[in-house]
Amino acid sequence: MSTPTHLSIGDRLSFDLGAPGRRALQIPQPDVPEAPPLPVGIARARPARLPELSQVELVRYFHALSQLNYGVDSGFYPLGSCTMKYNPKINDEVAALPGFAHQHPLQPDGSAQGTLAVLHALQRALCELTGMTAAALSPFAGAQGEFAGMLVIKAYHAARGEGERRRKVLVPDSAHGTNPATAAMCGYEVTSVPSDADGNIDLDALSALADETVAALMLTMPTTLGLFDPRIDRITATLHQHGIQIYGDGANLNAIVGRARLGDMGFDVVHTNLHKTFSTPHGGGGPGAGPILVKDHMAPFLPAPVVVEDGGRYSMHTPVQSIGRLGAFQGNVGVLIRAYTYIRALGLEGLRSVSENAVINANYIRVRLSGMYRLPYDRPCMHEVVFSGSWQKARHGVRTIDIAKRLIDYGFHPPTTYFPLIVDEALMIEPTESESREGLDAFCEAMLRIAAEAEAEPETVRGAPHTAPLRRLDEALAARRPVLRWTPEPETNR
Repeated sequence: MSTPTHLSIGDRLSFDLGAPGRRALQIPQPDVPEAPPLPVGIARARPARLPELSQVELVRYFHALSQLNYGVDSGFYPLGSCTMKYNPKINDEVAALPGFAHQHPLQPDGSAQGTLAVLHALQRALCELTGMTAAALSPFAGAQGEFAGMLVIKAYHAARGEGERRRKVLVPDSAHGTNPATAAMCGYEVTSVPSDADGNIDLDALSALADETVAALMLTMPTTLGLFDPRIDRITATLHQHGIQIYGDGANLNAIVGRARLGDMGFDVVHTNLHKTFSTPHGGGGPGAGPILVKDHMAPFLPAPVVVEDGGRYSMHTPVQSIGRLGAFQGNVGVLIRAYTYIRALGLEGLRSVSENAVINANYIRVRLSGMYRLPYDRPCMHEVVFSGSWQKARHGVRTIDIAKRLIDYGFHPPTTYFPLIVDEALMIEPTESESREGLDAFCEAMLRIAAEAEAEPETVRGAPHTAPLRRLDEALAARRPVLRWTPEPETNR
């Protein structure tokens, strides 16, 4: 590997490049009385040892810092199961229109008719796209939508006098981790359902578990393995015979939007992640939105508020047996407006092309990389493909995390690693519809080179990344005890 002759971003991120006496600005003499001295024990024994930088050094520091922010606007972001897709800027412009941006959430319905009309139209659009009949837009995130959906199912069983009997929820072993967590938060006993050799839910195991003690099956379709189970109609029909409700985790709706509807497959409750399918912002902890869609028999239990229309007038409504509110107001309305803008801009044919291109892109990567990385389920995938780094680990001691770190040196954000849990050394890649063939080829070439490096010079891969400001971190400590401030060495601030 060649050594750069100029300062890298990592070098420019060092406060220690300054020198004593340098200043980025001059502070004028104070024109107010001097404050009394601090009490003993609070004042420093000596001045703080702060970085001493010129103005241009300080500007370069913050500019270099900004270049470390990686997003889908920066480059390819193949984060499997999270759909880091391009967010059209027109969405932001529409949400920023004064009529939307300057409204107060406590305005009476009569003075918010335009916004309510948009929300009502979004409810109808999401119902049409998922094959459901009623919607609530108020959940503030996909995880909260999932929680709300399971509470709706719980309320439904309770209203039928079956709440005490139905204490179990079935969750496939390939599910998102939020599924069993949500079921447990709702007070249910979680039972795992294994996958079969093809990556589908094991029908024999599912049938053995299905009885009148089960409240729901939480199922992602397509699955978190990026696969569509062709027996979905049989699955839902079998469970409905026992009164079991089918909860649809809509995280992977991007694979089928405009082409297939979960409601038509027998799902009773579905949540959608607007950032994953309808191009609203994703990451950074929010803002989020996770609307839930239900069939008629679940509509009375929806969380409040829902938007209803009567004679051309719109108002907020609380369903008769509502599970209640999920937050103080009406949800992240700005995010909802962005999603509606996306739907209207594309139309049904545009949304169909989204799912088509997402599936084509994922299968293109599947074909290009197969043979160099193990493919645990060798069949056409949907919007994402799951590889395994187990060959590299067994032959060369190179783990999936090493492959992911090495991708950083090639300028790519790593894909999801070690998920789903049922795939050893999993590499989960989701290109979305946003990427061109040239972009996919560049990514695939990097992955192929890394596979070759793992064989010829595995220490290079195991030591990656080599070009990032920081190399290998203790990832558990970095998440739990992050270092958030600069500390000079070898002295201390006190």
